[in-house]
Amino acid sequence: MSADMEGITGLMIVLCLIGLSNANTSPTINSVVHNVCEDAPIGAPVFTINAVDAESDPLTYSLTPPNAEYFTVDKDTGRVSVRRTLDREGFGVMELGVVVEDGFNRTPGTLTIILEDANDNRPIFQNTPYDIEIPENTAVGASLFMAQATDGDTAISAVVRYSIDEVTPNDGVNLFRIVPVTGEVKLNGQLNYTALSTFYRLKINATDGGGRCFYDETNYFSSIAFSFITVKDVPDLDPQFISIPYVGRVEENTPLGRSVFKVTALDQDTGVNDDIIYSIQDSTAEGLFAISEMSGVISVLSYIDREDIGDTVTLTVKATESKANIHGFQANTTAEVQINIIDINDNKPEFYKCEDELHCVTESHFTGEVVEHWLGSVFINMTVKDLDKIAQTYLTLEGDDKDVFSVQPPFTTSDSVVQLQVKEPQKLDYEKKQQMVLQVIARDGNDPTFLSNATVTIYIKDANDNSPTFLQDTYKLNVTEHSPVGTVLDTLTADDPDTMDEGNITYKLLPDSILLYFDVEPHTGRVYVKNATLLDREVRSLYSATLQARDTEGKPGSTVLEITVTDINDNAPIINRDTYREFVKEGEALELRIEATDADDSDTLNSQIVFGIVPSKYSDNFTINPDTGVLKNNGELDREALDPKLNGMIELNVTATDKGTPPLSTMVTVIINVEDVNDNTPQFKASPYRFSVKEGQKGAFVGSVQAEDLDQTAEFDRISFSIIEGSFGSFIIRTFAEEQGYRGNITVDPDIELDYESARKQFQLQVEATDLEQKKAVVTVEVDVLDVNDERPEFKPSDPVTVKENIDSSGAVGSFTGQDKDGNHSLVYELESMKCRCNDSLTPCSWFILDPTGEVRVNPGHTVDYEQCHQVLVEAQVVDEYTEKGENNSVTAGLMVINIEDINDNAPEFIFSDSVFVVVSESASKGTSVAGVTATDRDSGINRQIEFEVKAVQFRDTYNQTSNMRILFEAVTTQQKDIYVGIIQTSETLDTSLKGKYLVTVSATDTGDLSTSTVLEIFAVDESYKVELAFTKPQTAIEGNINEITRALTAATKALVEIVSIRSDSAEASRVSGNTIVVAYFVYSNGTALTSDEVEKIISDPQHSLVFIDLGLANIGKAPVIEPDTDPLKYILLGMVAGLIIVLAVLTTSLMCTRRNYRRKLKAAKAMNSAAMVTSDNQKSGPVVPGTNKYTMEGANPVLNLNIDTTMILDMDEESSDVDKVSLNSLDSSSYMTEQDKPNMMRIQEEEEGDDSGPPEYIEPLGAALAQRGQKKGSDNPHVGFSNPAFSTTDL
Repeated sequence: MSADMEGITGLMIVLCLIGLSNANTSPTINSVVHNVCEDAPIGAPVFTINAVDAESDPLTYSLTPPNAEYFTVDKDTGRVSVRRTLDREGFGVMELGVVVEDGFNRTPGTLTIILEDANDNRPIFQNTPYDIEIPENTAVGASLFMAQATDGDTAISAVVRYSIDEVTPNDGVNLFRIVPVTGEVKLNGQLNYTALSTFYRLKINATDGGGRCFYDETNYFSSIAFSFITVKDVPDLDPQFISIPYVGRVEENTPLGRSVFKVTALDQDTGVNDDIIYSIQDSTAEGLFAISEMSGVISVLSYIDREDIGDTVTLTVKATESKANIHGFQANTTAEVQINIIDINDNKPEFYKCEDELHCVTESHFTGEVVEHWLGSVFINMTVKDLDKIAQTYLTLEGDDKDVFSVQPPFTTSDSVVQLQVKEPQKLDYEKKQQMVLQVIARDGNDPTFLSNATVTIYIKDANDNSPTFLQDTYKLNVTEHSPVGTVLDTLTADDPDTMDEGNITYKLLPDSILLYFDVEPHTGRVYVKNATLLDREVRSLYSATLQARDTEGKPGSTVLEITVTDINDNAPIINRDTYREFVKEGEALELRIEATDADDSDTLNSQIVFGIVPSKYSDNFTINPDTGVLKNNGELDREALDPKLNGMIELNVTATDKGTPPLSTMVTVIINVEDVNDNTPQFKASPYRFSVKEGQKGAFVGSVQAEDLDQTAEFDRISFSIIEGSFGSFIIRTFAEEQGYRGNITVDPDIELDYESARKQFQLQVEATDLEQKKAVVTVEVDVLDVNDERPEFKPSDPVTVKENIDSSGAVGSFTGQDKDGNHSLVYELESMKCRCNDSLTPCSWFILDPTGEVRVNPGHTVDYEQCHQVLVEAQVVDEYTEKGENNSVTAGLMVINIEDINDNAPEFIFSDSVFVVVSESASKGTSVAGVTATDRDSGINRQIEFEVKAVQFRDTYNQTSNMRILFEAVTTQQKDIYVGIIQTSETLDTSLKGKYLVTVSATDTGDLSTSTVLEIFAVDESYKVELAFTKPQTAIEGNINEITRALTAATKALVEIVSIRSDSAEASRVSGNTIVVAYFVYSNGTALTSDEVEKIISDPQHSLVFIDLGLANIGKAPVIEPDTDPLKYILLGMVAGLIIVLAVLTTSLMCTRRNYRRKLKAAKAMNSAAMVTSDNQKSGPVVPGTNKYTMEGANPVLNLNIDTTMILDMDEESSDVDKVSLNSLDSSSYMTEQDKPNMMRIQEEEEGDDSGPPEYIEPLGAALAQRGQKKGSDNPHVGFSNPAFSTTDL
């Protein structure tokens, strides 16, 4: 720069300084609206006048009308205090004149003072008194009256709630209720004039919602009003009879019209007391009584005869009210009146003849019958009755024969059956007198003139007094055994002299047990056989029985019968055993006696017996004596001559026959057991024997020899084998029984291995067969030793095999190789196991097939999937099919490791989330995180890397109309372990006028270009839904209590509450005192939000209002702003300065050159600020660098690939994007950051906006971004909330 230029510049600067020194500006009053509590005490400071002076001259303050008398001001500090008691109810808004002076200029102004309510008024009841009269039948729930109270306060303090504190009398406390909000008093229970009280006094309480302002204590005020309720009676009850039950009495034959009884009924509605009309509704005896309608007196209406109508008459009396009740008809009730009829003696005793108790007629003549010599009562069907209730009847007998009988009963007080009792039975003799006549007289004991008499004729009947008799006491009878049924033994009869019994005698055999064999015809006396089978002489030959005869009255007579049974040949001989069993050794003699008996008569041929043998296979070897029954053998018995199947047993059939006509016989089985003796030597079935056996086989089977002993019993034909020579300890023999004979199995000793290569290739064995009694036979056995294959196969080592997943080749992927030392072998391979390693654990699988040749192939029935398992372990055995000795498989199994190689065969998969995303358009500037998606890829390595991209954006408005939009959002990809996260950010400022939701199509693509897409719904909330909440507490208190305020707002509105900012409504000094404004949005999950009016309506409800009063909420909406008065002088001075700005612009141009060195710092701040937008606990530590997928902690250059707009090149001014500073809270979280919680992303911004008075200290940009330097002290930046919906999504 030349010297001339420097001189001109200096001159212009001097001129500017001179001009500015002469232009002293007036002070400016910044805040003209102040809130003051009406209960602030006199002398309390309430606010400070906020005025500034451009030259920082000392200011003085004073007050001017209007209302200067209510306040005082400190002239030096501008602090305003209360001078006179304030009253909001008098005037809610006051204007106060003030003057501010700087010594040069004087600035007048008018302040607006808003008086805040302090709840200093109690509710006042209106339209008192509340005295009413209501009918007792008023419906439950009916509205009785409205208690209304008003409160001079405002907001929640003016909300009045009502309650009933007391009801007199106390038992009516549940009869009334009051609506707490409206004061409407309703009937809660049924009134009853008669049963309950007729008068009630209600004590009604009205309490306001409480409030506070200057003081911390909340004040509540209440008032009391009384209501007197009178219950009015209505005719709703039926009349009621009193003094029940009713019982009266009247004598029979009482004169007509005489009073009998009086009934009384009253109206239960005591407040009405209607007249009662009486009537007889029913009677058990019609027409006997009448009742007076008015008095209720019952009197006799007709003649009364107790004997006709009975002892009592029941009347149903009805009482009816004279007037209709509330239902429109005359109420009535009934009661029963019992009238007892009193008897008088006006009837004489009478005699009756009765068919039953209900059918009796008067009679004067009765008859009866009696058997001669009878002692007892005689029934004559006579009943005596006296119809009077109280009767005393005496009975007597008259006549010639009155001494023979007596009358029963002689005296009675009720209806009684009369009988005659025989006193002298000897005079009742049929042969002397056939009938007797008596007179029975009945007299009334109360009046002897009342009497009646009756004639009784008694007929005497003849008696049977003789029994039947037989001619003989005993009769002897004979009968042949087994005689046919019905065979008559004899006919026997008895005689009875009584004529009545002539031809009427019956017969019977006794005892009952004889009836099994014999019986008698009951009317003829003919004795006959009843059972031919049981009539057996051999069982019983003599029977004794009693023949009984009875006349018509059952009088018995009897005689004895002796019956002898004679014999016939009806029994075959009986052998005394069921079977004979005899044992005899072969070669010995047999002698056996057969015994038999015959039950027939021993004196006849029927019982003589002859013995014989029934011909059979071996019967010729035996004989029997026909008379004695002795059985013997003819020749020598040989066990071996018998059929071996008989096991030595011979069976004979022997008969025993009697000599009767016809002859009868019996047969018995005789079993002769011929016992074996050892009289035979064992015999081999072949000689010699020749066998061969392979070498090296311990316990190997060589061959078998067979031998037989002809003896037939096990103790003699049992054979045991032994090797007596030629074994040399190499062979053993075991004996086994066969179906015929025995077998000796020769085997190699289990402890010996034959060796073909030794000197003994052949053995000559001498085998001996011996029975139990050491009878022996010997045979020669030749054994040849054979050579065998005895080596085990083994595996050769195999290398791991690699196979790509999804392979479908039929060729071999690998093979097992085995070897065998034997020259002659055949190797085959068998699968031992196959296991897949899946997620570091082994599980059985079948992905591959092992051929017998050892080749391993892919199983076509299964798919090899790396994502399921990444390695397969195949174990196999190799088997030598020609192995003859030892194990034919390998000692250890062969192992093949097959590694599965991954291919890119899976597209990314989005992880489902039920989160709802909402964006507040006002706060969503470029780079604001509004949503998030997560996805995984089942592939591995590079194949699973995912990149997110926003493919399309649509907007669906509130009318459900969808329109395409430019790409307003971008996706930033991060990774959390195996999950990839896509953070959806705004790429530009959103249109705040749009109402509806964004439809954002996001794709996830892996490195193999396999992709999947999903559509996100992001609800847009415009700024018209912003709500400002005014609190009476200072900012620091609100910030400390913001969580509780948020919970209360959420509980009241049921919406997600997003706190956008918290600010003081005055200068910074009010952070610790004064009022606070909280800016918030109230959003629902469907994307809608509440307006200020809707929020105010909800939280003003009494259910929530008290909670918000305690939290300090005073007002909802936007605080009024009063523009300060315009000072013309200021604009004149600004015009003068404007000319100087042109000169200063030249100087500014030169100074900006020095700012270029700080461009890297601004870029680093931009990178730091954007990176912090995606910070999350789930992310790798350190912020993300925009334009890359790298992190600052990994050493990435924070300015690589960074698209920096022109607004960031030089300075970040008011017009620059918000992303240059910081993002506001997303709707995903409603938490508010305090000073301590402010994220590090804010700190560089604070340094940037700090004091520029001195030269800036150089800070290396990348170092500043990575170090995240601490917050600069004394920063005045407002708090801004921050949250990241990509990692912390709240379900709205």
